[in-house]
Amino acid sequence: MEVRIGVARTNKYAMRECGDSVETVERPRGGVSVILADGQGSGKPAKLTSSLVVNKTVALIADGARDGAVARSVHDYLYNMKDGKVSSTLTIMSVDLDTQTVVFCRNSNCPVLVKQDYGIDSYDQSISSIGVHKRMKPLVYEMPLNVGMILLSYSDGIQAAGRKRGKEFDLQHIYRILNENKAEDVNFIAQSILEYALDLDDYRPGDDMTVAVVGVSDKEAGHLVRRLNMVYPY
Repeated sequence: MEVRIGVARTNKYAMRECGDSVETVERPRGGVSVILADGQGSGKPAKLTSSLVVNKTVALIADGARDGAVARSVHDYLYNMKDGKVSSTLTIMSVDLDTQTVVFCRNSNCPVLVKQDYGIDSYDQSISSIGVHKRMKPLVYEMPLNVGMILLSYSDGIQAAGRKRGKEFDLQHIYRILNENKAEDVNFIAQSILEYALDLDDYRPGDDMTVAVVGVSDKEAGHLVRRLNMVYPY
């Protein structure tokens, strides 16, 4: 079995800094987590907020904390650091090899989509962002780990694409991209969704845009070589 992660991200038009942050971390008992945060606003202030959130999340997961507890702790941390005046979305998608489950936590207005053999489920229940409300808990989901699964989430720059230009973001288009690709194609999926959103915004994105995709493939285990590929334009 092999876990693959694909990420595609771009900044708001005419902004140098991207207010979204995304990171990966190995789980101490096996597996990997992907963390996606979207800081309030845009530019450098938003980037500082989202970086604060993902870095704290990475540290807690690496220490062995469970994902639901991590999300609560990161909320308390941001609330105390910013006096409840700054919000951030937070999504954690984890492949936990210790429990042989997939776990994901949401404090975001964007869904997590899960593709399995029988179809695609959208987890989009309403939930508040972290950092503002004194009491907050994430929506936490856990399901058996199956080969072929794909998990997908994105920031609200994707979801809002085209809105200011009278165009409508079509979730069914995202479903088609997922249905036409496999767990090995996470990079292509992420890039295809980002390109779709950019096209809706006439390639002048109205907000920061990030897509994160996790796939579980059935590649036979040989040498346990872990690879990371990154392209970082600036």
